Amino acid sequence: MKKSEYIRLAVELSEHTEAFPFFGINPDAYTVIKKGEQEDPGYATPIDVLIERFREHGVKIVLGKNPQSGNVFVLPFNSNNIEEDSVFPWHLDIRTDMDLKLKKLILANRDGLVI
Repeated sequence: MKKSEYIRLAVELSEHTEAFPFFGINPDAYTVIKKGEQEDPGYATPIDVLIERFREHGVKIVLGKNPQSGNVFVLPFNSNNIEEDSVFPWHLDIRTDMDLKLKKLILANRDGLVI
């Protein structure tokens, strides 16, 4: 997937007016995030707290300050705090019953398919 296609997909998903269901954090990503929390505590909202907020409110896709950079984040639907409340798309678990465009974004981010 070309970077421009990835950004276009992220923009489309970011314009979604309802929360996407939260299906969980990929176990490998969870391990990486927890390790980072232990090494640098207090930098961001703890992942276990974020997971609860994702479950309660659902998730949304947000682009960074410079959308053309391709920086895409997943936040609780009720948050706009990219600095403290975000994870990357590749951190999310994938399920067969999820939004197909969201699944495509996650897979492109996870597999390094963005060029």
